[in-house]
Amino acid sequence: MLKTHQLEYTYPGKPPIRFPDIHCEKGSQWLLLGQSGSGKTTLLHLLGGLRKSQKGSVSIAGKDIKSLSSEALDKFRGKNVGIVFQQSHFIKALTVGQNLQLARTLAGNSSDPERIKSLLTRLNIGDKINNRTHRLSQGEQQRVAIARALVNSPGLILADEPTSALDDENCREVISLLESQAKIEGATLIIVTHDGRLKDFFEHKIILS
Repeated sequence: MLKTHQLEYTYPGKPPIRFPDIHCEKGSQWLLLGQSGSGKTTLLHLLGGLRKSQKGSVSIAGKDIKSLSSEALDKFRGKNVGIVFQQSHFIKALTVGQNLQLARTLAGNSSDPERIKSLLTRLNIGDKINNRTHRLSQGEQQRVAIARALVNSPGLILADEPTSALDDENCREVISLLESQAKIEGATLIIVTHDGRLKDFFEHKIILS
């Protein structure tokens, strides 16, 4: 599902960051660990097509994303990659349901209110569909962020530090949610974190030094 080869990224005036080759099978679940400054977020952005590498390749579902134009990449990412960001970046003027519909529209997908309703119900926030996102609790917002990442049925889900601000109980709950929802969707899951508590949750690990 996801492969990288000799991937590098260089910020101006900085030495290049070299990443290990990655090969993740469809439906597998991975933890990408590294301390601050190790390049975790940069790698997530490269895997999600939010940055383009100067060297190496990223292939998702057999497609080399570096070969795509900006417009084609946006559409490909919308359909194939779901990202749970550290900051949710919801549109405050829209309801929960409208934020999820916007994600479908931006990916070029048709309106699917039943899909949205089903996702929110599955995440135990079906009653929040008409609420504004800024009126939700932190935990509810996180569930909406997961729903948004899943709404286009992506083959790859990337989660950026989803547990960094959570206590142990909520940490376990969020990881369980991500794992179970990725499994239901048949998607590959990569969680990017410096949270050492997650080591025992995952068999497959990528460690950046």
